[in-house]
Amino acid sequence: MQVDRARQWLSRYPALLALLVQVFALLSVAVVVYLLAQLSAWRPSALAAGLTQGLLAASLGQWLGLSRWWWWLNLAFVPAVLLLNGAALPSWVFLLGFALLLLVNWNSFGERVPLYLTGANSRRQLAALLARQPAGFRFVDLGCGPAGVLSRLARQFPQGRFVGVETAPLPFAIAWLRCWRQANCEIRYENLWRCDLSEFDLAYCFLSPAPMAALWEKARAQLPAGALLVSNTFEIPGVPADEQIELHDWRRSRLLVWRIGN
Repeated sequence: MQVDRARQWLSRYPALLALLVQVFALLSVAVVVYLLAQLSAWRPSALAAGLTQGLLAASLGQWLGLSRWWWWLNLAFVPAVLLLNGAALPSWVFLLGFALLLLVNWNSFGERVPLYLTGANSRRQLAALLARQPAGFRFVDLGCGPAGVLSRLARQFPQGRFVGVETAPLPFAIAWLRCWRQANCEIRYENLWRCDLSEFDLAYCFLSPAPMAALWEKARAQLPAGALLVSNTFEIPGVPADEQIELHDWRRSRLLVWRIGN
């Protein structure tokens, strides 16, 4: 029971959880390497130890509920550091890499929402949903990232109004540059919780499990009757979707659709 509670709490903060599993895996491998040095003449190479640490961190993170993309990051982090440590790279390269990660994944710390990119199958299914909307519909992407999907949909449906909200600095800058010349598309540097949903007919999100219950309460309170809330992959706890659209991709993703007022 205590383990389940700890897993549930840590799953709300994926970046912190990833850091903890990295530290735990690093300490575990260090203890094993130390014991091997005391008990035998065999010494694993630094890269072999790093790969073992990465595999342990990735497996532990998956067991604790981290999303699939964290598996690869946890696996590669220490081996990559070891490989780069042997390269003749100036120190500012590592600082730049950290800064870029921070600018891209800023939402992981405060809003518990990492960057997920909407795929082509999702875009096609969203377009099918929008085709059923009346002319002049209003669409919002809650956490639009670099706005690849949003900008394409805005071009495909010039009669609609499209808004993307984003607070991660680098994706926001890319999204703004991508959409600033599209008259029917607006990018706002805005927290999704401060976005007034009452002006929209369809709200789309690709977030994480952590905020979905609170987002449902916000959608029920603000979206007009008959409006759609569409979530990529992540469910609302205890609220069955009115429609599920399979995307047939490697992640086994689906669009979950709720109609407000049903």
